[in-house]
Amino acid sequence: MSMTLERQIERLNPPQREAVTAPGQTALVVAGAGSGKTRVLTHRIAWLIEIERAAPQEILAVTFTNKAAAEMRERIGELLHMSPRGLWVGTFHGIAHRLLRAHWREAGLPETFQILDSDDQQRLIKRLLRELGDDTTKPAAVASFINARKDEGQRARHIDTQGFADRERLAELYRRYEAACERGGMVDFGELLLRSNELWVQQPALRDHYRRRFRHILVDEFQDTNTLQYAWLRNLAGSETSLFAVGDDDQSIYGWRGAKVENMREFERQFPDVKVIRLEQNYRSTGTILSAANALIANNRERLGKNLWSDAGSGEPIRLYAAYNEQDEARFVVEQIEAWAAAGNPRAEVAILYRSNAQSRAFEEQLMARRIRYRVYGGQRFFDRAEIRDALAYLRLVANPNDDTAFERVVNQPPRGIGDKTLETLRDEARAGGLSLWAVLTRLLEGGGLPGRAASALGGFAKLIGELRAAGNGQPLMDQVTVAVEASGLKTHYAKDPDGRGEGRVENLDELVNAASLFVNEDEELDPLTAFLSHAALEAGDAQGEAGADCVQLMTLHSAKGLEFRQVFLVGVEEGLFPSQRSIEEPARLEEERRLAYVGITRARERLFVSYAESRRIHGETRPAMASRFIEEIPAEHLTEVRLRGTVDRPVSARQAGGFGRDAYGDGGFGGRGYGNGGYGNRSASRGNNDFARPAAAPPKRESAWATPAKVAEGAGGLEVGQRVRHGKFGEGVIVDFEGQGPRTRVQVKFASAGSKWLMLDMAGLTPA
Repeated sequence: MSMTLERQIERLNPPQREAVTAPGQTALVVAGAGSGKTRVLTHRIAWLIEIERAAPQEILAVTFTNKAAAEMRERIGELLHMSPRGLWVGTFHGIAHRLLRAHWREAGLPETFQILDSDDQQRLIKRLLRELGDDTTKPAAVASFINARKDEGQRARHIDTQGFADRERLAELYRRYEAACERGGMVDFGELLLRSNELWVQQPALRDHYRRRFRHILVDEFQDTNTLQYAWLRNLAGSETSLFAVGDDDQSIYGWRGAKVENMREFERQFPDVKVIRLEQNYRSTGTILSAANALIANNRERLGKNLWSDAGSGEPIRLYAAYNEQDEARFVVEQIEAWAAAGNPRAEVAILYRSNAQSRAFEEQLMARRIRYRVYGGQRFFDRAEIRDALAYLRLVANPNDDTAFERVVNQPPRGIGDKTLETLRDEARAGGLSLWAVLTRLLEGGGLPGRAASALGGFAKLIGELRAAGNGQPLMDQVTVAVEASGLKTHYAKDPDGRGEGRVENLDELVNAASLFVNEDEELDPLTAFLSHAALEAGDAQGEAGADCVQLMTLHSAKGLEFRQVFLVGVEEGLFPSQRSIEEPARLEEERRLAYVGITRARERLFVSYAESRRIHGETRPAMASRFIEEIPAEHLTEVRLRGTVDRPVSARQAGGFGRDAYGDGGFGGRGYGNGGYGNRSASRGNNDFARPAAAPPKRESAWATPAKVAEGAGGLEVGQRVRHGKFGEGVIVDFEGQGPRTRVQVKFASAGSKWLMLDMAGLTPA
């Protein structure tokens, strides 16, 4: 063993060393977040080459991204002081492509076969739909269906369409698509892996050749494998193959795109004498963060089991903030970021993580208002998203029908059968006459200058714009935006979006309505719609930071996997939002949501904030919200409530009396709406069994670091802790706390019917009961 590799092996912890130096047998390495799985994989390959004397060409290493594959090759080269050439290290699709290029004849492909990217694939499908006279089916939906079938290893002939008309139609499109690809010598990404797997099945001699060649197969991120990828691995691995799989079942969060977490459990059953090694020492996060993550994920039933730990000390407690609404939540987060930066810390080490893309808007607005640069990682800023730009284009046409850019964007969005030839006719007429497209459209419709089908489609569009203008005339801005989103068909159109994106796009459209409901027109010379459109255009400015710049990172929890930050804000942790409403009644979905929360928590290295809002605007309407069950599942001793006044925090455990959320005043602590006894102590009592439902004596007054126990000095309106009050929406309750000063004073009221709520005092409308 070279001195360099020997020193590197000595630096590994015992389980890492056990995995790296395991004898040539099948092994499953359950690698927790931040436990050094890439180090183990690269050291394992170096060990095989230098100690086990495996030739580089006998090793196949498979991962999921080109970036991960490049990093693996680089690290191996550094360990062995040699070029990694000869090693087969790549993605599933990259390895499959290499095989098909070498064995194109056996695979039934032309030697010069071409690869279709996703855009090429959809163009081909669009042509097939046009040949069938179908101008309503979305090419992306057909592509999603075909790709999903290929991920399951299914050809068109394998699809059971009995009794399913839509499925029969899609299967027929799949057959036509297969035939078109065959004629053109083309393969898409899914076909690369499907056809290379068929090589193993249909060409046993070729499969056996590669079984003898690849004596060692290593797989990264094994929890993300789908049905076809796992079948490909099983077919390639022979009885003499050393299969080394590394993954974390607790970080399997891509079930919506075909990943099968159960592959990790099947691995133990399907490969004899498999050695299971657990990497549990975390090199990223503090002990408190890891303890919280362990306790949370322990609520999932189907796990291989592990317990993350660190020798870096407990660190700071997790800070929990109960916001009045999403605007208050965003203000709090951005103020914390300002304080972080003012202390000399880099903004790039801060991440705001959310479940849904639509949540980014409130944070973007606050960041821009305070001139803090930010980057939406792996996505677009709110007003730059396609569905938002579509809705805004409709509104621009309502405000100004002569806006040609808006006209071009939505004249056939959603698709209404208006072809390119018809649009080119409009453009030619507009150029010749120096007119807008809308003016030409109106003239042609009035003069009968369009063929029947085109006249019908364009007439329908013109009628829609006219109806939107009429419906919005004199109406509040929120109503105008609502009508545009609904009547245009955008919401229905995007709800059918493939690849699991439809729900998020609809949420974004709903958030646009919320933005309109909260918009304040500060320019009295502009009508509200024009002012709002100007606001949206300005918000699509230059606040977006470049990759690598010192700017705050905003991203969904799915985008955060594999990343880490010194300070993390996990926001919107509310029932129905996180976990999502769809997952609450489905155990498998709920467990994946919990794994997503686990991923979010373990992104934090030093400081973690968790926040939720007690009310949230949904489609322009303020609705009560309650803290997520995931907060309940974090041990109370790891949580500290954050208060607005000064820098003082309050440990959650100090507020407890027999259950999370039960404070010195009885049943109902913070966020207590809906989980047994008004708090979190007894979930079986949720939704309607609140001890506070019967009249109770007023709680005793107490000294508080957060408010004067008698009258708050400023902004309390004469109200006192312990006083019984009435609220227009929540009914009767008792004041239990105050915090903040002046216009930002908040009051905590324990309501008989709604549990404990924090309300902005100047907006609460409380009256003595």
